[in-house]
Parts: sequence; structure tokens; C-alpha cells
Amino acid sequence: MLKAFRKLWNDKRGNALIIAGAALPLVVGAAGLAADTIQWTLWKRQLQRSADSAAIAGVYDRVAAKGATTTVSNTVSHDLTLNLHTWMGLTTGYPQVTYPADSGAMTNQVRVSLAVQQRLPFSSLFITAPTIVANATAAAVPAGGDPCFFATEPGSATGLTFIGNAGIEAPDCDGFSNASSTNTSVAKGSSDITLNSIGGVGGIQESNNFHVGSYRPYSPSLEDPFKNVNPSSSDMKCAGHWETKGPNTEWVYDALTEDSDMANAKDINGDKANCWTELGVGSTKTLNVPADFGPIYVNGGDAFIQGNLNCTHCTIVLTNKDSSSPIGNLKVNASSNINITAPITGTYKGIAVFQDRRATDCNTCNKINGNSGSIVQGAIYFPSQELEYNGTGTTSAICTMFVARRLNFSGNSTTTNKFKKLADCSAFGLPNGLSTTMVRLVA
Repeated sequence: MLKAFRKLWNDKRGNALIIAGAALPLVVGAAGLAADTIQWTLWKRQLQRSADSAAIAGVYDRVAAKGATTTVSNTVSHDLTLNLHTWMGLTTGYPQVTYPADSGAMTNQVRVSLAVQQRLPFSSLFITAPTIVANATAAAVPAGGDPCFFATEPGSATGLTFIGNAGIEAPDCDGFSNASSTNTSVAKGSSDITLNSIGGVGGIQESNNFHVGSYRPYSPSLEDPFKNVNPSSSDMKCAGHWETKGPNTEWVYDALTEDSDMANAKDINGDKANCWTELGVGSTKTLNVPADFGPIYVNGGDAFIQGNLNCTHCTIVLTNKDSSSPIGNLKVNASSNINITAPITGTYKGIAVFQDRRATDCNTCNKINGNSGSIVQGAIYFPSQELEYNGTGTTSAICTMFVARRLNFSGNSTTTNKFKKLADCSAFGLPNGLSTTMVRLVA
């Protein structure tokens, strides 16, 4: 018997089996730990993605609320119901939402922390389940560029439309739309659009007609740069004259035409007039507004330009003195020219053409048509209505800004808008710092 055991002990053929048996617990342990580690890694990635999404959503909420944090936590929680893809719930006390202070160009920051803890089959035999934590910080950061084509559209309609043979050359500025539609800006047909970037609150479909440095969809909305500008009826001195009709003499309000004596026009009290019932310049006719005349109020009627209008440091204001009256529209006909330089001080600083925001929304109400050629230095502002730029018109001023509820460029229009940074246009009264932003993860 001893001889047999001695022989077995000295037999090397069983060593591999013995070693394999001894190593088997290590192999099983390594496999179990590997499986648990993969699961932890997956949860970490899922959790990080959820934290990233929630932080970005929180910043959008802060931007929309002008920096307020009142509803950010609710927004974060709602986002997590949509984008938290771990099957287990968050650890008690999470999510944690904090608001780091603005840092340099990073504003409206939101930091979201998430945590989960769950036992796994193998590791739970030896250790307490680890807490997996994910942190994400997002902020609004400048994207560069200043909009010279800005649609204030608050709904889902397309804000910027470039169709037909419209041509836009403004490589130093941006196109931006506050519309939330899936196609917030479109360019099709034979249009040819050159901009620094095209951006919007909604989506933007790429187009061969867009020649841009970048697309910036799903950006925070831009604030109306002239939102606080509102006409005051007390400032309107409406021109007219006394007219005798039979036994009665009555005051009759005047329209402004190329034949009007603007310098000597008076209102009913004898004060210098700055208000007329409508503005009309006949075909081939010219109206030269006295220099530094100030705002020209159009009380309820249209501004219909068939000829030429020259105005330095003035603003055409489409409004009404009585709210029961309508608010007129701008109509520029074939072969017309509007040459306006906006004022650099006062209520209408930087605005060349202003339509009262009380105007009722309508399509194609305001048109710059035909072969009109205009030089406008300042803003063309129609916050509540659409502005259509049609035909073969050119706007070759250095600093021109189009702001309307919707902007529609069509036909054969060619807008050579050599627009620079808004900061470079302050000499024309245009606002500084109206640059597009993007929401980005910063930590």
C-alpha cells in the first residue's frame, strides 16, 4: 500500500489536474468580479448620460427664466423621468441640483449629481454594494456671431425663409429664429445664403443653399433687442389744417407726401408736427426729410413708397394715436429707394423703421418689392408681423439689421448686407452684446 502511494506521489502526470483544481476558485472569482465590474461600468455610463441630459435641461430652464432657478428642479426631475435608463431608483437624497456662480463666459450654470446603489450577485458576498455617483455641470456659453436676420416668432411657424432666387451675403453676422419648429430656418429653391451661422430654438435642416460657418439648432432663445421701445401717443403731434365746409370749420388731418412742407407743418395746438395719417411717395417722386427731424409717426395708415425717401437720423414709426385705429404696414414698390440712417440717441435709437408691437399678426403684410434698392443703416423692426423682402432689391449698408416676427426673402432679392459685429455698429445706434449662445456641458 505504501509502495502504491509512493508511486502515485512521484507520478508527475497528475500535477496539471491538481493545479487546475487549486486555481478554479480564482478563475470563478475573476469571472464574477469581471461581470460585476462590467455592470458597474454600464450603470455609471447610464447615470452619467442622465446627469448630462438633466443638467442641460436645467440650463435651458434658467435661460428661459432669465436666470431664475424657481422651476429648475422640476425640469431636472422631469428630464430624469425621460432619460434615466437604469432599472433601479436613485439613492435617497438624489438628484442634487446646485447652481455654480457665473464664471467668465459661462452663465446660468446648473450642476446635477445622481447616485445609485445596488447589490450584485458575486461582489455582495464580500463587500457592501458601492455607491455609483455621476456629476454633470452645464452652462450657457457664447457661440459667437451677432444676428442681423432675427425672427422673433414665438410659436412653431418657420421664422426665417429663403426661397426662389433670394441671395443673402452677410458673412459677418448670423441668422437666428426663436421659432421652435423642426425647421426653424429654411433655404430652398435657388436661394444662395452666406452667413456666419444659422441658428434657432428649433431644428435646422442642412441645405446646400446655406453657406455658413456653423449650424446652431436648439439654442436658447434670443431676447428682443428693442422689447422696451414703445410709442407714446403723447409724443405724437399730428399735422393737419383747418378746413371750412359750408357753415362749419373743422380740423382735417394731413397725409405726408413728397409735396408736404414738413418743416412748417403744425398740429391742432400749433406745435411742430411729427405725425401724419399716412406716408406716401409717388412713383419717380422724392421725399427728402429734414436732417435730424426725429421720429415720423404714421397714425393708423400705411407707409407706401413708390419713389424715393431720404431720411438722416430719423425713424419711420407705424403706430396709432387711438387704439381703436389700425396700425399700418410698410409697402415699398418697384424701382423705389429708401435711404435711412437711424438715430443714435433717443427712444428709437438704432431703429430706422418701427412697427408698433400691437399690430395684429398677418402674412405678407409688409413688403419691400420689385427692383427696389435701399440703403438702411439701422434696424428694420416688425416684431408682430411678417416682413417679406422680394424682387431684386439690394441693401448695401454696412450696418443693417432685420428684426421681424417672420422674415421671408424670396424672388430675385439680393441683399448685400456687409454687416459686422454689432459692437462695430454702435455708431449707428445698434445694440451691443446680442450674440447667440449655446448650452454646453462644462464639467
